[in-house]
Amino acid sequence: YFRYVDDILIICNDTETDINQMPADFNNIHPNPTFTSELEIDNKLNFLDITIHKQDNCLQATICRKLTTTDCIIPYSSNHPNEQKHAAL
Repeated sequence: YFRYVDDILIICNDTETDINQMPADFNNIHPNPTFTSELEIDNKLNFLDITIHKQDNCLQATICRKLTTTDCIIPYSSNHPNEQKHAAL
């Protein structure tokens, strides 16, 4: 179990049916917040800014990169506020 603000990661060995039932069980306890679930695809799951890989009963994490990533950064000489430039670090 891991929680960051309103994102929760639960790793379990339940069946897919049990995992799909889990959000409904949580939502029956209280209407807010609303829980949803997402299953791994090809032993991979994106959570926040990482991709979690399951391989040989071990978990590995790599940086999650969106397909639209351009790797562009704001040049320090630009006229953007310093807060935006520092946020890129």
